[in-house]
Amino acid sequence: MIDREVKRALGQMVKGVQVVGASHEGVVRAYTSHWVCQVSFEEPVVMASVSPKHDTHPLIAASRRFAVSILAADQIAEGQYFSYPGRKFRYLAPEHLEDHDGWTIVPGAVAWLGCEIEDEIVGRYDHDLFFARVVASGTGRLEEPPLLYSSRHGWRATGDKAREPGVSIRDQLLARLAELDEDA
Repeated sequence: MIDREVKRALGQMVKGVQVVGASHEGVVRAYTSHWVCQVSFEEPVVMASVSPKHDTHPLIAASRRFAVSILAADQIAEGQYFSYPGRKFRYLAPEHLEDHDGWTIVPGAVAWLGCEIEDEIVGRYDHDLFFARVVASGTGRLEEPPLLYSSRHGWRATGDKAREPGVSIRDQLLARLAELDEDA
């Protein structure tokens, strides 16, 4: 069990919301995640953290692939629907998924990624970690703000830019470096 103070600190982390979809032998499942992330700048590789208790897990493990739909802020219904076990609602909302060239995606998402598993860490944690190469992708509504989630603050939409226009710490540091070089 996670210490209460640690749990409160972890709850401050804000992450993008994705729906991870998979299919195998005619069965299609998906779940909402905020535990998918890019893990390399050099190669298109992502890591998805998947609970073995979820009904999508065996499809991902068997097919060795999954799709990630990056949700827009106005897709809260899709995000919440897939955050519950599908069996609870008896898979009542198939309109929230579509097949796109063999990839199970959410229509109208900001973008989607088709991923093939290359490596994994299974059984070590309460979630299995799948490292996958992005082999297909599509863009949807890139101009829309993405949906965010924090266990402490709940569902959020991205807001205004945090940086003041025209102000860059990088430019300020480069100017200071130039001054040091001039003084030397």
